[in-house]
Amino acid sequence: MALKGIKVLEFVGLAPGPFCGMLLTDFGATVTRIDKNPTNSIDVLQGGKRTLSLDLKKPKAVEIVRSLCRTTDVLIEPFRPGVMEKLGLGPLEVMKENPKLIYARLTGFGQSGTLAKRAGHDLNYVALSGILSMLGRKNERPTAPINYIADFAGGGLLCAFGILAALLERYHSGKGQIVDHSMVEGAAYVGSWLICSQKLPIWGQPRGENVLDTGAHFYDTYRTKDGKYISVGAIEPQFYQELLSGLDLQIDLSQYEDNEKATHLLEAIFLTKTRDEWSEIFQNRDACVFPVLELNEVDSFHHNRERNVFLDRELTKNGELVPSPAPKLSRTPAISGALATDKNEYEMVEEILKEIGQDSQINNLVSDGVLLMNVKPKL
Repeated sequence: MALKGIKVLEFVGLAPGPFCGMLLTDFGATVTRIDKNPTNSIDVLQGGKRTLSLDLKKPKAVEIVRSLCRTTDVLIEPFRPGVMEKLGLGPLEVMKENPKLIYARLTGFGQSGTLAKRAGHDLNYVALSGILSMLGRKNERPTAPINYIADFAGGGLLCAFGILAALLERYHSGKGQIVDHSMVEGAAYVGSWLICSQKLPIWGQPRGENVLDTGAHFYDTYRTKDGKYISVGAIEPQFYQELLSGLDLQIDLSQYEDNEKATHLLEAIFLTKTRDEWSEIFQNRDACVFPVLELNEVDSFHHNRERNVFLDRELTKNGELVPSPAPKLSRTPAISGALATDKNEYEMVEEILKEIGQDSQINNLVSDGVLLMNVKPKL
């Protein structure tokens, strides 16, 4: 696996950090989660990672983390500026002992600036990036695509990219560095094309009236007879002609000028057949028309099945739906952490602490409240 041998410490937070750690795990890194809750049901992205639950208010717990940092390649922390410093785990402290450490700080607003210590969520970060103002239908409020842009695309994914860039640079310099990643900046960067393309003909109108933001009848979703939906992305003339042919419509391209009329016409037509009937009609047409699949059917869709877009449910815990790692590497492919066999909690903790010569102290650490475990330590 591409990242085999890379050791990562992930301080557990909400979605962006665990996703960043998951990416590194799936591509072969050994990721150890530092958690404060031995039963963390919120983190659904911990498959394949090791977990050490510590009370970081206790000096001994901080000492354990610092010992782990000495032999770690990457540290990921999601806290507001100053939190890690207060614990004695800031970059100045731990990188003095391990100059090769890549210290990744994944936050909403970054380590500096007026808002650095303020709380926020994906919606707020996307709002400040300018991208949220572009999302939504005509005459409606801006609509965020759940917490996809800042938390995951602009957050965890770009942070992982920054980590990999720093690891590659370390190969040449032998030195670590701090990765200061702000989700506001990440959301803006992911939106580079949207921002830089504003002078192109596809924009220039208010939100919801442009080609790509539901302002064009040939780039939208439509409800079908069975209450499901079909996606239409027939932007180019050749695809548009295939769309009209599939709909059995004799219509002149001049109707591009009357978008509302064309939209109502397509709405009425798509309501005459089920989603799957329309999918069959467009199956062999290059019209950029495809079904809007629901989660309970995505892994059985023929193309997704052929490409293994999702893991075989028979191999996942409780038959859960889990996407396969992407992209696919030809020589060192990733393996989803969701396929990893759950380790015995005691054995996992023993394995981690053995790396710093503390495995014989497990019982004492538990009794002192430093190490938090669901199972009773061995006598």
